[in-house]
Amino acid sequence: MSRAVLSAGSNVGDSLGHLRSVVEGFADELVAVSAVYATPPWGGVEQDDFLNVTLVVEGPLSAREWLDRGAGLEQAADRTREVRWGPRTLDVDVISVADAGRVVVDDDPVLTLPHPRAADRAFVLIPWLEIEPDAALWTPEGERPVRELIDALDPAERDAVRAVAWLTGGPAGGGAS
Repeated sequence: MSRAVLSAGSNVGDSLGHLRSVVEGFADELVAVSAVYATPPWGGVEQDDFLNVTLVVEGPLSAREWLDRGAGLEQAADRTREVRWGPRTLDVDVISVADAGRVVVDDDPVLTLPHPRAADRAFVLIPWLEIEPDAALWTPEGERPVRELIDALDPAERDAVRAVAWLTGGPAGGGAS
């Protein structure tokens, strides 16, 4: 049994619909889902803001199987990979996986865990903290509370992440659908 933190984002087409498809695609394993957050694009490519959501899922899947499920949802949303950090219909990232209660740490080039840039991304950390107030992320310096990682970010980046909608019908706090 594993527990995974997933981050999904979209800024092309029906972004809310694309994010809803992720929640529906993981419905049987869904533990919690954050509010939808609007965030500026990351990586320097000129494009529209993203809508992002974070999910906590649990089930009998390996880390690679969580990735494959997310990739299947991206494919169903006609995701193309033309420009790194560019616009996309749907992006589903595996942020962290715990298998049998142990954090998976792996430098596999297909799926590096925990996600190597998660600690630097407010659009991942803020929604995650919303649904898991005691969340911690393994970093090369050891496990660190997500709250501390958020506090270490540039205040302008933190302030640019704003809740705009809910896919599960409640104010921030989400919960399972």
